[in-house]
Amino acid sequence: MIFTIRTTTGRENVVIKSLVSRIKKRNIPIKAVVHPEELRGYIFIEGDLTSVGEAVQGIPHIRGIIDKPVKIEEIEKFLVPEKQEIKIEAGDIVEIVVGPFKGERGKVTRVDEQKSELTLELLDAAIPIPVTLSMNSLRISEKKKKEKKKIEL
Repeated sequence: MIFTIRTTTGRENVVIKSLVSRIKKRNIPIKAVVHPEELRGYIFIEGDLTSVGEAVQGIPHIRGIIDKPVKIEEIEKFLVPEKQEIKIEAGDIVEIVVGPFKGERGKVTRVDEQKSELTLELLDAAIPIPVTLSMNSLRISEKKKKEKKKIEL
């Protein structure tokens, strides 16, 4: 069963380290300890109620155990990371985070989504040289500004 432990907000990682240390030291039958980043002040722990009680007893920053078990379906959204799609378009300014051009910024001139590559021109180069890199080696610095269309009357 999975139980919820209330902790001092911001001290979740300290509590987890103490819990894991005690669980290993005393060989307590706890299967998992999880702290979803979105839930501040709460930790989930998997085991029976007596084992959970033994594990948390006397650990600083623990405010209590909610002794009603939590169903895995209720916390599944916190355990499975959502893949976020970042759309990079021509005209965006990106920063190179790996390789020989690390730290350089460039303006995207072409996007090849099938190969997951971008062609860009380095901003600080004296001569605009096109460089093709993997999307994984870049991060967006600025999105292209959308121009407002003027309506004439």
